[in-house]
Amino acid sequence: MKLSIVATWVAFSSVAFSAFSQKQVLLNEVVALALENGYDVRLSKNALEAAATDNEFAVGGFLPQLNGSASTTWNNNNQKLEFQDAARNNSGKAESNSTAAGVQLNWLLFDGARMFATRARLAEIERQGETNVKNQMVNTIAQVITNYYNIIQQKQQLKALVELMSLNEERVRLADRKLSVGAGIKQELLQAKLDLNAQRTQFINQQTAIEQLKNQLNVLVGMKLPATFEVSDSIEINLAITKEEIADNIESKNFLLQSIRQDMSIAQLQQRERFGEYFPTLSFGAAYNYSFTDNKTLINPFQALTNRSNGYNYGFTVGVPILNNFIARRNVQQARINFNRQGLLYDQQRAAINTSVQNAYVNYDNARKVLLIEEENILLAKENATIAMESFKRGVSTFIEQRTAQQSLEDAYNRLINARYLAKVAETELLRLSGDLLK
Repeated sequence: MKLSIVATWVAFSSVAFSAFSQKQVLLNEVVALALENGYDVRLSKNALEAAATDNEFAVGGFLPQLNGSASTTWNNNNQKLEFQDAARNNSGKAESNSTAAGVQLNWLLFDGARMFATRARLAEIERQGETNVKNQMVNTIAQVITNYYNIIQQKQQLKALVELMSLNEERVRLADRKLSVGAGIKQELLQAKLDLNAQRTQFINQQTAIEQLKNQLNVLVGMKLPATFEVSDSIEINLAITKEEIADNIESKNFLLQSIRQDMSIAQLQQRERFGEYFPTLSFGAAYNYSFTDNKTLINPFQALTNRSNGYNYGFTVGVPILNNFIARRNVQQARINFNRQGLLYDQQRAAINTSVQNAYVNYDNARKVLLIEEENILLAKENATIAMESFKRGVSTFIEQRTAQQSLEDAYNRLINARYLAKVAETELLRLSGDLLK
Protein backbone atom coordinates (compact mmCIF):
# COMPACT_ATOMS: atom_id res chain seq x y z
CA MET A 1 0.00 0.00 0.00
CA LYS A 2 2.81 2.38 0.84
CA LEU A 3 4.35 1.63 -2.56
CA SER A 4 1.15 2.80 -4.28
CA ILE A 5 1.15 6.06 -2.37
CA VAL A 6 4.81 6.57 -3.16
CA ALA A 7 4.11 5.88 -6.85
CA THR A 8 1.48 8.61 -6.97
CA TRP A 9 3.81 11.04 -5.19
CA VAL A 10 6.61 10.21 -7.62
CA ALA A 11 4.27 10.77 -10.59
CA PHE A 12 3.22 14.17 -9.28
CA SER A 13 6.78 15.13 -8.39
CA SER A 14 8.09 14.12 -11.83
CA VAL A 15 5.52 16.33 -13.53
CA ALA A 16 6.31 19.25 -11.25
CA PHE A 17 10.09 18.82 -11.58
CA SER A 18 9.86 18.47 -15.37
CA ALA A 19 7.87 21.69 -15.63
CA PHE A 20 10.34 23.46 -13.34
CA SER A 21 13.47 22.25 -15.11
CA GLN A 22 12.34 22.99 -18.68
CA LYS A 23 12.45 26.44 -20.27
CA GLN A 24 9.02 28.03 -20.42
CA VAL A 25 8.07 29.63 -23.73
CA LEU A 26 5.31 32.22 -23.81
CA LEU A 27 2.66 32.38 -26.50
CA ASN A 28 3.92 35.66 -27.97
CA GLU A 29 7.41 34.15 -28.25
CA VAL A 30 6.08 31.13 -30.12
CA VAL A 31 4.02 33.35 -32.44
CA ALA A 32 7.09 35.48 -33.23
CA LEU A 33 9.09 32.35 -34.05
CA ALA A 34 6.30 31.02 -36.27
CA LEU A 35 5.99 34.27 -38.22
CA GLU A 36 9.73 34.35 -38.78
CA ASN A 37 10.54 30.69 -39.35
CA GLY A 38 7.26 28.92 -40.12
CA TYR A 39 7.42 27.09 -43.43
CA ASP A 40 4.03 28.29 -44.71
CA VAL A 41 4.84 31.93 -43.93
CA ARG A 42 8.26 31.66 -45.55
CA LEU A 43 6.74 30.12 -48.68
CA SER A 44 4.20 32.95 -48.97
CA LYS A 45 6.99 35.50 -48.48
CA ASN A 46 8.96 33.77 -51.21
CA ALA A 47 6.00 34.09 -53.58
CA LEU A 48 5.75 37.78 -52.65
CA GLU A 49 9.43 38.27 -53.41
CA ALA A 50 8.95 36.77 -56.87
CA ALA A 51 5.97 39.05 -57.56
CA ALA A 52 7.91 42.08 -56.32
CA THR A 53 10.78 41.20 -58.65
CA ASP A 54 8.42 41.00 -61.65
CA ASN A 55 6.92 44.37 -60.73
CA GLU A 56 10.32 45.97 -60.19
CA PHE A 57 11.45 45.12 -63.71
CA ALA A 58 8.08 45.84 -65.33
CA VAL A 59 9.37 49.30 -66.26
CA GLY A 60 11.44 47.53 -68.89
CA GLY A 61 8.29 47.21 -70.98
CA PHE A 62 8.40 50.97 -71.60
CA LEU A 63 12.06 51.08 -72.60
CA PRO A 64 13.62 50.38 -76.00
CA GLN A 65 15.55 47.25 -76.79
CA LEU A 66 19.16 47.88 -77.74
CA ASN A 67 21.30 45.08 -79.12
CA GLY A 68 24.84 45.03 -80.40
CA SER A 69 26.65 42.56 -82.62
CA ALA A 70 30.19 42.06 -83.89
CA SER A 71 31.86 39.45 -86.06
CA THR A 72 35.16 38.65 -87.73
CA THR A 73 35.50 36.18 -90.60
CA TRP A 74 38.61 34.71 -92.25
CA ASN A 75 38.07 33.45 -95.80
CA ASN A 76 40.42 31.14 -97.71
CA ASN A 77 38.96 29.99 -101.05
CA ASN A 78 40.27 28.41 -104.24
CA GLN A 79 38.85 30.33 -107.21
CA LYS A 80 38.83 29.70 -110.93
CA LEU A 81 37.77 32.57 -113.21
CA GLU A 82 36.84 31.98 -116.85
CA PHE A 83 36.05 34.85 -119.25
CA GLN A 84 34.98 35.04 -122.87
CA ASP A 85 38.48 36.22 -123.57
CA ALA A 86 40.44 33.14 -122.56
CA ALA A 87 43.57 35.25 -122.10
CA ARG A 88 41.99 36.77 -119.00
CA ASN A 89 41.24 33.46 -117.34
CA ASN A 90 42.83 33.05 -113.94
CA SER A 91 42.79 30.69 -110.98
CA GLY A 92 44.37 30.48 -107.56
CA LYS A 93 43.82 30.97 -103.84
CA ALA A 94 41.87 34.03 -102.62
CA GLU A 95 42.31 35.16 -99.02
CA SER A 96 40.32 37.85 -97.21
CA ASN A 97 39.38 39.03 -93.72
CA SER A 98 35.98 40.57 -92.93
CA THR A 99 34.99 42.51 -89.81
CA ALA A 100 31.48 43.75 -89.05
CA ALA A 101 29.82 45.46 -86.09
CA GLY A 102 26.47 47.05 -85.49
CA VAL A 103 23.99 48.39 -82.97
CA GLN A 104 20.23 47.94 -83.37
CA LEU A 105 17.49 49.76 -81.46
CA ASN A 106 13.82 48.81 -81.39
CA TRP A 107 11.32 50.83 -79.37
CA LEU A 108 7.65 49.92 -79.11
CA LEU A 109 5.90 53.28 -78.81
CA PHE A 110 2.26 52.20 -78.84
CA ASP A 111 0.63 48.80 -78.41
CA GLY A 112 -2.94 49.68 -77.59
CA ALA A 113 -1.96 50.66 -74.01
CA ARG A 114 -1.18 47.03 -73.20
CA MET A 115 2.14 47.94 -71.61
CA PHE A 116 0.37 50.22 -69.11
CA ALA A 117 -2.16 47.51 -68.26
CA THR A 118 0.64 44.97 -67.83
CA ARG A 119 2.52 47.29 -65.48
CA ALA A 120 -0.63 47.87 -63.42
CA ARG A 121 -1.36 44.13 -63.33
CA LEU A 122 2.11 43.29 -62.03
CA ALA A 123 1.79 45.97 -59.35
CA GLU A 124 -1.57 44.52 -58.31
CA ILE A 125 -0.07 41.02 -58.17
CA GLU A 126 2.61 42.32 -55.81
CA ARG A 127 -0.04 43.92 -53.57
CA GLN A 128 -1.95 40.64 -53.62
CA GLY A 129 1.24 38.88 -52.56
CA GLU A 130 1.42 41.17 -49.53
CA THR A 131 -2.20 40.36 -48.70
CA ASN A 132 -1.54 36.64 -49.06
CA VAL A 133 1.39 36.91 -46.65
CA LYS A 134 -0.88 38.60 -44.10
CA ASN A 135 -3.54 35.94 -44.63
CA GLN A 136 -0.98 33.18 -44.10
CA MET A 137 0.31 34.95 -41.00
CA VAL A 138 -3.21 35.06 -39.55
CA ASN A 139 -3.74 31.37 -40.29
CA THR A 140 -0.35 30.49 -38.79
CA ILE A 141 -1.05 32.51 -35.64
CA ALA A 142 -4.40 30.73 -35.28
CA GLN A 143 -2.69 27.35 -35.66
CA VAL A 144 -0.07 28.28 -33.07
CA ILE A 145 -2.67 29.53 -30.57
CA THR A 146 -4.82 26.43 -31.01
CA ASN A 147 -1.84 24.09 -30.61
CA TYR A 148 -0.33 26.04 -27.70
CA TYR A 149 -3.55 26.05 -25.69
CA ASN A 150 -4.20 22.43 -26.56
CA ILE A 151 -0.94 21.63 -24.77
CA ILE A 152 -2.16 23.67 -21.79
CA GLN A 153 -5.46 21.79 -21.90
CA GLN A 154 -3.65 18.46 -21.78
CA LYS A 155 -1.44 19.72 -18.94
CA GLN A 156 -4.51 20.70 -16.96
CA GLN A 157 -5.95 17.26 -17.62
CA LEU A 158 -2.71 15.77 -16.31
CA LYS A 159 -2.82 17.93 -13.19
CA ALA A 160 -6.45 16.96 -12.54
CA LEU A 161 -5.52 13.33 -13.07
CA VAL A 162 -2.83 13.55 -10.39
CA GLU A 163 -5.42 14.95 -7.97
CA LEU A 164 -7.85 12.16 -8.82
CA MET A 165 -5.11 9.55 -8.39
CA SER A 166 -4.47 10.96 -4.92
CA LEU A 167 -8.14 10.49 -4.04
CA ASN A 168 -8.05 6.95 -5.36
CA GLU A 169 -4.93 6.23 -3.32
CA GLU A 170 -6.87 7.29 -0.23
CA ARG A 171 -9.78 5.13 -1.31
CA VAL A 172 -7.49 2.11 -1.72
CA ARG A 173 -5.96 2.75 1.70
CA LEU A 174 -9.37 2.98 3.39
CA ALA A 175 -10.72 -0.12 1.62
CA ASP A 176 -7.62 -2.07 2.67
CA ARG A 177 -7.96 -0.95 6.28
CA LYS A 178 -11.68 -1.83 6.39
CA LEU A 179 -10.94 -5.26 4.94
CA SER A 180 -8.19 -5.88 7.51
CA VAL A 181 -10.58 -5.21 10.43
CA GLY A 182 -13.39 -7.25 8.90
CA ALA A 183 -15.61 -4.26 8.09
CA GLY A 184 -15.18 -4.35 4.31
CA ILE A 185 -15.21 -6.71 1.38
CA LYS A 186 -12.39 -7.64 -1.00
CA GLN A 187 -14.38 -6.57 -4.05
CA GLU A 188 -14.29 -3.02 -2.75
CA LEU A 189 -10.48 -3.10 -2.51
CA LEU A 190 -10.06 -4.73 -5.90
CA GLN A 191 -12.28 -2.14 -7.62
CA ALA A 192 -10.35 0.69 -5.99
CA LYS A 193 -7.06 -0.76 -7.26
CA LEU A 194 -8.51 -1.28 -10.73
CA ASP A 195 -9.62 2.35 -10.87
CA LEU A 196 -6.19 3.52 -9.69
CA ASN A 197 -4.34 1.44 -12.28
CA ALA A 198 -6.62 2.75 -15.02
CA GLN A 199 -5.70 6.28 -13.98
CA ARG A 200 -1.99 5.42 -14.01
CA THR A 201 -2.35 4.18 -17.59
CA GLN A 202 -4.22 7.34 -18.47
CA PHE A 203 -1.41 9.35 -16.87
CA ILE A 204 1.17 7.77 -19.18
CA ASN A 205 -1.03 8.28 -22.24
CA GLN A 206 -1.57 11.90 -21.24
CA GLN A 207 2.17 12.55 -21.06
CA THR A 208 2.58 11.01 -24.52
CA ALA A 209 -0.15 13.25 -25.95
CA ILE A 210 1.56 16.34 -24.51
CA GLU A 211 4.90 15.44 -26.09
CA GLN A 212 3.26 14.85 -29.46
CA LEU A 213 1.53 18.23 -29.33
CA LYS A 214 4.83 19.89 -28.45
CA ASN A 215 6.42 18.30 -31.50
CA GLN A 216 3.59 19.61 -33.67
CA LEU A 217 4.09 23.09 -32.24
CA ASN A 218 7.80 22.89 -33.01
CA VAL A 219 7.02 22.13 -36.65
CA LEU A 220 4.87 25.26 -36.86
CA VAL A 221 7.86 27.41 -35.80
CA GLY A 222 10.33 25.75 -38.15
CA MET A 223 11.89 23.54 -35.44
CA LYS A 224 13.24 26.59 -33.58
CA LEU A 225 11.96 25.69 -30.10
CA PRO A 226 14.29 24.14 -27.51
CA ALA A 227 14.57 20.36 -27.40
CA THR A 228 12.61 20.44 -24.15
CA PHE A 229 10.30 23.29 -23.21
CA GLU A 230 7.26 24.07 -21.14
CA VAL A 231 4.21 26.23 -21.83
CA SER A 232 2.05 28.38 -19.56
CA ASP A 233 -0.45 26.86 -17.14
CA SER A 234 -3.61 28.87 -17.75
CA ILE A 235 -5.93 29.52 -20.69
CA GLU A 236 -6.70 33.21 -21.05
CA ILE A 237 -10.08 33.86 -22.67
CA ASN A 238 -11.66 37.12 -23.80
CA LEU A 239 -15.32 36.70 -22.89
CA ALA A 240 -16.36 40.21 -23.98
CA ILE A 241 -16.27 39.90 -27.79
CA THR A 242 -19.45 41.18 -29.45
CA LYS A 243 -20.86 39.98 -32.73
CA GLU A 244 -20.92 43.50 -34.14
CA GLU A 245 -17.20 44.15 -33.73
CA ILE A 246 -16.46 40.98 -35.70
CA ALA A 247 -19.15 41.22 -38.39
CA ASP A 248 -18.76 44.96 -39.10
CA ASN A 249 -16.48 45.64 -42.06
CA ILE A 250 -15.65 41.94 -42.36
CA GLU A 251 -15.22 42.37 -46.12
CA SER A 252 -12.47 44.95 -45.65
CA LYS A 253 -10.78 43.15 -42.74
CA ASN A 254 -10.75 39.56 -43.94
CA PHE A 255 -7.51 38.99 -45.84
CA LEU A 256 -8.87 36.13 -47.93
CA LEU A 257 -11.67 38.34 -49.27
CA GLN A 258 -9.14 41.09 -49.94
CA SER A 259 -7.04 38.66 -51.97
CA ILE A 260 -10.02 37.55 -54.06
CA ARG A 261 -10.96 41.19 -54.72
CA GLN A 262 -7.43 41.67 -55.97
CA ASP A 263 -7.95 38.66 -58.24
CA MET A 264 -10.88 40.58 -59.71
CA SER A 265 -8.68 43.64 -60.26
CA ILE A 266 -6.02 41.50 -61.91
CA ALA A 267 -8.64 39.92 -64.20
CA GLN A 268 -9.93 43.37 -65.13
CA LEU A 269 -6.42 44.50 -66.06
CA GLN A 270 -6.01 41.35 -68.14
CA GLN A 271 -9.12 42.44 -70.02
CA ARG A 272 -7.42 45.75 -70.81
CA GLU A 273 -4.35 43.90 -72.02
CA ARG A 274 -6.37 41.68 -74.32
CA PHE A 275 -8.48 44.56 -75.62
CA GLY A 276 -5.27 46.28 -76.69
CA GLU A 277 -4.77 43.52 -79.26
CA TYR A 278 -7.44 45.21 -81.40
CA PHE A 279 -5.27 48.31 -81.86
CA PRO A 280 -2.37 48.86 -84.26
CA THR A 281 1.20 49.00 -82.98
CA LEU A 282 3.78 51.68 -83.62
CA SER A 283 7.47 51.08 -83.14
CA PHE A 284 10.64 52.99 -83.87
CA GLY A 285 13.73 51.29 -85.17
CA ALA A 286 17.27 52.49 -85.74
CA ALA A 287 20.62 50.88 -86.45
CA TYR A 288 24.26 51.77 -86.98
CA ASN A 289 26.44 49.31 -88.90
CA TYR A 290 30.13 49.12 -89.74
CA SER A 291 31.93 46.61 -91.97
CA PHE A 292 35.46 46.24 -93.32
CA THR A 293 36.81 43.66 -95.76
CA ASP A 294 40.53 43.19 -96.44
CA ASN A 295 41.28 41.05 -99.51
CA LYS A 296 44.79 39.72 -98.94
CA THR A 297 45.03 37.87 -102.23
CA LEU A 298 42.94 38.68 -105.32
CA ILE A 299 42.21 36.49 -108.28
CA ASN A 300 39.66 38.85 -109.84
CA PRO A 301 41.48 42.02 -110.93
CA PHE A 302 38.23 43.99 -110.83
CA GLN A 303 37.74 43.31 -107.11
CA ALA A 304 38.78 45.97 -104.58
CA LEU A 305 41.63 45.30 -102.18
CA THR A 306 39.66 46.74 -99.27
CA ASN A 307 36.01 47.58 -98.74
CA ARG A 308 34.88 49.73 -95.82
CA SER A 309 31.32 50.85 -95.13
CA ASN A 310 29.55 52.45 -92.18
CA GLY A 311 26.31 54.31 -91.60
CA TYR A 312 22.98 54.37 -89.86
CA ASN A 313 19.32 53.96 -90.64
CA TYR A 314 16.10 54.61 -88.79
CA GLY A 315 12.38 54.52 -89.33
CA PHE A 316 8.94 53.76 -87.98
CA THR A 317 6.92 50.59 -88.33
CA VAL A 318 3.15 50.38 -88.03
CA GLY A 319 1.50 47.01 -87.54
CA VAL A 320 -2.24 46.80 -88.16
CA PRO A 321 -4.14 43.64 -87.16
CA ILE A 322 -6.46 42.82 -90.04
CA LEU A 323 -7.21 39.12 -89.74
CA ASN A 324 -5.59 36.80 -87.20
CA ASN A 325 -8.03 33.89 -87.06
CA PHE A 326 -10.13 35.72 -84.44
CA ILE A 327 -7.37 35.25 -81.86
CA ALA A 328 -7.77 38.77 -80.45
CA ARG A 329 -11.55 38.41 -80.20
CA ARG A 330 -11.22 35.03 -78.50
CA ASN A 331 -8.66 36.38 -76.02
CA VAL A 332 -10.91 39.32 -75.12
CA GLN A 333 -13.90 37.04 -74.54
CA GLN A 334 -11.83 34.64 -72.44
CA ALA A 335 -10.59 37.56 -70.32
CA ARG A 336 -14.17 38.76 -69.83
CA ILE A 337 -15.27 35.26 -68.80
CA ASN A 338 -12.39 35.05 -66.33
CA PHE A 339 -13.36 38.42 -64.82
CA ASN A 340 -16.96 37.27 -64.35
CA ARG A 341 -15.69 34.05 -62.80
CA GLN A 342 -13.62 35.98 -60.27
CA GLY A 343 -16.71 37.97 -59.36
CA LEU A 344 -18.65 34.77 -58.72
CA LEU A 345 -15.80 33.40 -56.63
CA TYR A 346 -15.81 36.55 -54.55
CA ASP A 347 -19.57 36.37 -53.95
CA GLN A 348 -19.23 32.70 -53.03
CA GLN A 349 -16.37 33.29 -50.62
CA ARG A 350 -18.07 36.33 -49.08
CA ALA A 351 -21.15 34.24 -48.33
CA ALA A 352 -18.95 31.49 -46.89
CA ILE A 353 -17.03 33.96 -44.69
CA ASN A 354 -20.23 35.57 -43.40
CA THR A 355 -21.63 32.12 -42.60
CA SER A 356 -18.38 31.17 -40.87
CA VAL A 357 -18.58 34.32 -38.76
CA GLN A 358 -22.16 33.52 -37.77
CA ASN A 359 -21.30 29.93 -36.86
CA ALA A 360 -18.09 30.90 -35.07
CA TYR A 361 -19.92 33.42 -32.92
CA VAL A 362 -22.61 30.87 -32.04
CA ASN A 363 -19.84 28.50 -30.96
CA TYR A 364 -18.16 31.28 -29.00
CA ASP A 365 -21.36 32.38 -27.27
CA ASN A 366 -22.30 28.80 -26.36
CA ALA A 367 -18.78 28.13 -25.12
CA ARG A 368 -19.05 31.14 -22.80
CA LYS A 369 -22.31 29.85 -21.36
CA VAL A 370 -21.00 26.31 -20.93
CA LEU A 371 -17.83 27.61 -19.28
CA LEU A 372 -19.81 29.53 -16.65
CA ILE A 373 -21.84 26.41 -15.87
CA GLU A 374 -18.78 24.19 -15.63
CA GLU A 375 -16.97 26.69 -13.38
CA GLU A 376 -19.87 26.25 -10.96
CA ASN A 377 -20.02 22.48 -11.48
CA ILE A 378 -16.39 21.93 -10.50
CA LEU A 379 -16.99 23.59 -7.14
CA LEU A 380 -20.02 21.40 -6.56
CA ALA A 381 -18.16 18.26 -7.62
CA LYS A 382 -15.20 19.00 -5.33
CA GLU A 383 -17.48 19.58 -2.36
CA ASN A 384 -19.43 16.44 -3.18
CA ALA A 385 -16.23 14.36 -3.42
CA THR A 386 -14.97 15.74 -0.09
CA ILE A 387 -18.25 14.92 1.67
CA ALA A 388 -18.33 11.44 0.13
CA MET A 389 -14.76 10.74 1.28
CA GLU A 390 -15.51 11.84 4.83
CA SER A 391 -18.69 9.76 4.88
CA PHE A 392 -16.75 6.77 3.56
CA LYS A 393 -14.14 7.21 6.29
CA ARG A 394 -16.85 7.20 8.97
CA GLY A 395 -18.52 4.18 7.39
CA VAL A 396 -21.83 5.91 6.71
CA SER A 397 -21.58 5.52 2.90
CA THR A 398 -20.67 2.68 0.57
CA PHE A 399 -17.67 2.43 -1.75
CA ILE A 400 -20.11 2.68 -4.67
CA GLU A 401 -21.27 6.09 -3.46
CA GLN A 402 -17.64 7.15 -2.98
CA ARG A 403 -16.67 5.92 -6.45
CA THR A 404 -19.65 7.71 -7.99
CA ALA A 405 -18.60 10.98 -6.35
CA GLN A 406 -15.03 10.59 -7.64
CA GLN A 407 -16.30 9.81 -11.14
CA SER A 408 -18.47 12.92 -11.01
CA LEU A 409 -15.41 14.96 -10.05
CA GLU A 410 -13.41 13.46 -12.92
CA ASP A 411 -16.21 14.21 -15.38
CA ALA A 412 -16.51 17.77 -14.05
CA TYR A 413 -12.78 18.33 -14.53
CA ASN A 414 -12.92 16.98 -18.07
CA ARG A 415 -15.88 19.15 -19.02
CA LEU A 416 -14.39 22.29 -17.44
CA ILE A 417 -10.98 21.91 -19.05
CA ASN A 418 -12.56 21.10 -22.40
CA ALA A 419 -14.93 24.07 -22.09
CA ARG A 420 -12.00 26.43 -21.49
CA TYR A 421 -10.19 25.11 -24.53
CA LEU A 422 -13.25 25.23 -26.80
CA ALA A 423 -13.96 28.80 -25.70
CA LYS A 424 -10.40 29.78 -26.62
CA VAL A 425 -10.66 28.00 -29.98
CA ALA A 426 -13.93 29.81 -30.74
CA GLU A 427 -12.39 33.15 -29.77
CA THR A 428 -9.35 32.46 -31.96
CA GLU A 429 -11.53 31.56 -34.95
CA LEU A 430 -13.46 34.82 -34.65
CA LEU A 431 -10.25 36.84 -34.55
CA ARG A 432 -8.85 34.86 -37.48
CA LEU A 433 -11.87 35.57 -39.65
CA SER A 434 -11.78 39.27 -38.81
CA GLY A 435 -8.02 39.53 -39.34
CA ASP A 436 -7.58 40.92 -35.83
CA LEU A 437 -4.99 38.29 -34.88
CA LEU A 438 -2.40 40.32 -36.79
CA LYS A 439 -2.91 43.47 -34.72
